[in-house]
Amino acid sequence: MSSPSKRREMDLMKLMMSDYKVEMVNDGMQEFFVEFRGPTESIYQGGVWKVRVELPDAYPYKSPSIGFINKIYHPNVDEMSGSVCLDVINQTWSPMFDLVNVFEVFLPQLLLYPNPSDPLNGEAAALMMRDRPAYEQKVKEYCQKYAKPEDAGITPEDKSSDEEELSEDEDDSGDEDILGKPDP
Repeated sequence: MSSPSKRREMDLMKLMMSDYKVEMVNDGMQEFFVEFRGPTESIYQGGVWKVRVELPDAYPYKSPSIGFINKIYHPNVDEMSGSVCLDVINQTWSPMFDLVNVFEVFLPQLLLYPNPSDPLNGEAAALMMRDRPAYEQKVKEYCQKYAKPEDAGITPEDKSSDEEELSEDEDDSGDEDILGKPDP
């Protein structure tokens, strides 16, 4: 790469091309939001989070800052700030990694394999170690309460396609009513 800014631009484009919804802040490439979905076949499945990403001037040589905007119940995510405790982002970051790695590997791994011995959310860590079923239930409750698509700020155009499907269904049911009545 010729410069950190070119690399930032390429990584951001690669992330957008990987079907992630990305919302830029202030027309710059330093700060943006990414829609992140809980891993399939996990207790986070179905959850949708808005994740704030801030790229330092020295990116990719310095790691991005990552934080959940809507609430998530996890031992390694601070419930109030959304800050993430993840070694690969905080301590062992390498310029070989990119933004797609963060959303396709690092965050899914964090959700699938929490580390209660290095918590940012002490309550979640204690509950996970003490009563795993109660912990899993609380995770699912948080997903239902705070991690619906609208909580992640999905754009209205995504919702309109659902509304169109509903209106088509309504039209079909109207036809059935007309067809189902015998002529006088």
